Amino acid sequence: MNFNKIGIILGREYSVRVKKKSFILTTILTPVLMAALFIVPTVLMVVGGKDTEKVMVQDGSGIVVPYLESSSTVEYVVAPEGSTLEQLKADFNYLGVYALVGISELDSANNVQVVAYSAEPLNVDIKSDISRKVNKAVESMKLSLYNISDLDRILAEVKSDVQITTLTLTDEGEKEESAEIYMALSYIMSFLIYMFIFMFGNMVMRGVIEEKSGRIVEVIVSSVKSVELMIGKIVGVALVALTQFLIWVVLTLVLVVVAGYFMGGDIVGTMESADVAGMGSILKGISEIRFGYVLTCFLIYFLLGYLLYAGMFAAVGAAVDNEADTGQLSMPITIPLIIGLFLMIPTFQNPTGQLAFWSSIIPFTSPMVMMARVPFGVVPFWELALSIILLFATFLLMAVISAKIYKVGILTYGKKASFKDLWKWIKVKN
Repeated sequence: MNFNKIGIILGREYSVRVKKKSFILTTILTPVLMAALFIVPTVLMVVGGKDTEKVMVQDGSGIVVPYLESSSTVEYVVAPEGSTLEQLKADFNYLGVYALVGISELDSANNVQVVAYSAEPLNVDIKSDISRKVNKAVESMKLSLYNISDLDRILAEVKSDVQITTLTLTDEGEKEESAEIYMALSYIMSFLIYMFIFMFGNMVMRGVIEEKSGRIVEVIVSSVKSVELMIGKIVGVALVALTQFLIWVVLTLVLVVVAGYFMGGDIVGTMESADVAGMGSILKGISEIRFGYVLTCFLIYFLLGYLLYAGMFAAVGAAVDNEADTGQLSMPITIPLIIGLFLMIPTFQNPTGQLAFWSSIIPFTSPMVMMARVPFGVVPFWELALSIILLFATFLLMAVISAKIYKVGILTYGKKASFKDLWKWIKVKN
């Protein structure tokens, strides 16, 4: 095997792909979109983003109005004295309000009926606010019928809001954890693995098909071995993937940091008005994540997972004459990928279960599933090592099989290959 020729093919694949407009646009736009996911919600919180809507209330019960406190999003106004709900409905367009709420008189069970009218579907937040305050008014009225002295003080004393602090016992002592943060990170990592393997594996397959259909490959294999060509293409695209990923990470961080710098004061003010204890818990949970360890595992599983699947995608590309014929042959490749994607959901819900363990050991699903376990810090070293060794061994085995298919298929034209044909090509010795 001539590594110099592989290096030339690798360099060509890399330079051609990174110079494409689609690569440049994707590389620039993706970090902008990713950063927007962090920045836009904060901007909306800072700016406000919601207009104050006026809601008119016709309270037939006489007990609800005192509980209708206006807020930054809704202003409650009482209907004119002596007006009826039917009159207000008829004059709705002239009232200058967003919604009209009619509250019935108390029935025999001391309950009320509430009806809301609006010119457009009622805002969900406003509907929830009205419902909550009406329920509070009715509950307070019913409690008052029991003639319990000092009821408000008793209710204030019994009202509780218990927060659970989760601690993990380690050799270094107690460590505070946040399962929600780990679940979010697990989902992101697993999905990125799936997306990158599928996207760049298909890139290899399409590249092989283009060269084969254009008969360019006939010229190339006159100078290099077909196996060298396959390895050069796979590694070249892998370097393109790593380049794009690293640029995405750097640009996303830069955009978020710059936005945070210019919005620093507003963000701090917003955080101070939010749940400070909850925010502190989130920040502490993020600080406990071993990002170096997680990123290293991500790169290892991405590279090995990509190499495993890219070889198979290259073999499929060599076995067909056009992309329309890849459906049947690529199905055994895409199904394990999709299964791994679905398995990640029960995995980050129970990262130490039997399903999570075996799915993270089996090579065809381990890239996605193991990355759903790693952020939790519950994977013993021997499990991680076993998973990587099996994934690497399977990659070598599939590389040999894919190379045999590629070697025969790359120069086969005019016939749609079947699984039977692939099996024959695998058994070919020379």
